Amino acid sequence: MRRRRRVRLAHEGERVVVDRGARILRPDLVSVGDDVRIDTGVVLSGRYPISIGDHVHIAAGTKLYASGAPLRIGAFANLSVDVKLFTASDDYLGGALTNPTVPIEFRDVTVGPIVVEDHAIVGAGSVVLPGVTLRFGAAVGALSLVKDDVPEGVVVAGCPARAVGHRDIARLRELEAEVRRLGSDPDRGPNA
Repeated sequence: MRRRRRVRLAHEGERVVVDRGARILRPDLVSVGDDVRIDTGVVLSGRYPISIGDHVHIAAGTKLYASGAPLRIGAFANLSVDVKLFTASDDYLGGALTNPTVPIEFRDVTVGPIVVEDHAIVGAGSVVLPGVTLRFGAAVGALSLVKDDVPEGVVVAGCPARAVGHRDIARLRELEAEVRRLGSDPDRGPNA
């Protein structure tokens, strides 16, 4: 990984690694917790706050667009390669115009915050649409389209995403407690 570049964020925790190839278009709206890694090709963009918790990995090519509402990523969450999160989306059905160059009164836009709660994971190439909450420990399989909330510990996959399994929530809580008990070790931090 290339050396970290200095960007002035609204809040930056300890042991945060932001690859030089990442783009943060409104750093004054971005808050990042401890032990976070943001890889190359990641884009954080929008007019609303983006909050990222502790022990989060945002993999290469992932895009977080907070253009219509805030976006929050909880602790121990993981966004895999090329994930896309949109807090605003034009409706392509019907007679409305689309794209941000058109005045809002001529568009039909769905807007809503996205919340990725603690321990939730989103698989490679997946898309999460406005207003979705991925509850504690929820998991999204690769190449999925998430249009609705995902309950705690439920694994979804497909286009549109539907339930395909469950995660062991109790075990996730045990492992988190162990990581927090051990504290931060630079040899096991976000550079490892």
